[in-house]
Amino acid sequence: SRVAIVPDPGGDWLFVSGTTGFDYTSMTIKDDVEEQTHQIFRNMQAALEKAGSSLDAVVRIRAFLGRAEDFSKVAAVVGHSMKGAMPANTTVVAGMIDPRILIEIEVTARKPAAE
Repeated sequence: SRVAIVPDPGGDWLFVSGTTGFDYTSMTIKDDVEEQTHQIFRNMQAALEKAGSSLDAVVRIRAFLGRAEDFSKVAAVVGHSMKGAMPANTTVVAGMIDPRILIEIEVTARKPAAE
């Protein structure tokens, strides 16, 4: 995936950034904000699993939304996708570098406990 995961050296956290609605296997992106948000969570889940974690370990979300009028659509997808974690959430309306990107999300997740 193209999602960046930065571990906290010696700490308990994973920082996931750069998560957009691109399907990185086909390098395509839908033009619907809800579909992009679903794809973001699929991308993020795959990246967190590679780090031995999951969406259930997310404690904070920062969403960058291209259009304020899309907030309720995105909130429904975020609520469904994050119902196991119930993280703190901040959403900011911001312009995107690529006009195809309607939303970008970054999260902070706990690392899995050492066994």
